[in-house]
Amino acid sequence: MRKIMIMLFISIIGFAAQAQEKKSKNAKHTVEVKGNCEMCKKRIEKAAFSVPGVKSASWDIGDKQLHLILNEEKTSDMEVQKAIAKVGHDTEKVKATNEDYEKLHTCCAYERD
Repeated sequence: MRKIMIMLFISIIGFAAQAQEKKSKNAKHTVEVKGNCEMCKKRIEKAAFSVPGVKSASWDIGDKQLHLILNEEKTSDMEVQKAIAKVGHDTEKVKATNEDYEKLHTCCAYERD
């Protein structure tokens, strides 16, 4: 009986170790980012690339979506969203401070929630 319990315990530990989330080196994420123009596009993409681990960042003016490819071992989409908010653009999870938003050029001012 004791051997069966030990084997069961080892099996459970083995399954738990395999169940841990693996981090992808080429994870794809899409994030909504508010903005209006080509200046916004350049600023948003530059902010995204400033985060170590971002491999690709492309913001679409029409649908306001930032398409990312990043190394999850080095960063997360949340870190990218924080960097973008720091340059004045609201994202789906992180809102820019009023100070950062007010630094935007007048053509870049978007409607805030």
